[in-house]
Parts: sequence; structure tokens; C-alpha cells
Amino acid sequence: MMQQMYPQVFHDFQYELNKDMHIAAAHYIPSDAAGKCKQVHGHTYFVNVTVAGDDLDEAGFLVNFKDLKVLLHDKFDHTILNDHLDVFRPDNPDFFPTTEVVARTMWETVENHLSALPNKPTCLQVFVRETPTSYVVYRPKKKRKKDQ
Repeated sequence: MMQQMYPQVFHDFQYELNKDMHIAAAHYIPSDAAGKCKQVHGHTYFVNVTVAGDDLDEAGFLVNFKDLKVLLHDKFDHTILNDHLDVFRPDNPDFFPTTEVVARTMWETVENHLSALPNKPTCLQVFVRETPTSYVVYRPKKKRKKDQ
């Protein structure tokens, strides 16, 4: 059983759902500045996805836990992240599979799925722990009134 504490997101939604998963994957960072991480190496990533909303679907779910697992675990587990050229690219640091970019990519994957659901839940954050001492939390920036 996984037991993990992760940063809370304060919100006004009625429901909050959290899905934890482990993803075993390898990667490398294609930059000399990455030091040892330029070499292929692996991690057992701990991932937590936080979804919130006000309305449940026809089955009484905010979102089905299984769908979140399929979107992330089934796609990335036991793979080399760099091979996922649909989301990671070797020629642009904004798309290298760093923990920061992995977290953002997972958020984008989940949010794209959620936005197509009739009950319109939203992904508030994705937490990705790469090692016992290092993790990243990705939260989308809220749009400012002047940006809308």
C-alpha cells in the first residue's frame, strides 16, 4: 500500500479525487548540463493526480480511476520516456523528459481527457516523485482577468 503526503490544492469544488500510481520508466536528459542524467537510467516514479469537480457522471464517478491509470500508467510504465516522441522531443529543452516536463505532460494528458467528459472535471495538479528526496508538482497557471 502506498502512503504518501503531497501538497494540497485549495479549491471550491465539491469533489476531489486523488489517484496514486507507480510508473517504472527509464529516461535520459539530452543536455551536457544534465551531468550523469545525460546517460540512460531508470526510476520508479510515484505519481499522484488530483482531479476535482462539482458534477458526477452517469456511473456516479467524478472520473473513473481506471481511466487515469490507462492514460498514464499503461502508456509510460516500463518504457523509455524519450521514445514517446508524441510528447517528448530531443531538440527542445521544454520537451526533454525531466521530472518537471513529465509532470506537465501528465497533467496535459489527463486534462485533455477530462475536458471531453460531459461532467467537466479538471486536473488541479500532478505530483511526480522521481527519488525518495526529489519531486515536482505541476499546477497550471490560473488565467488572469487581463489574459481572458
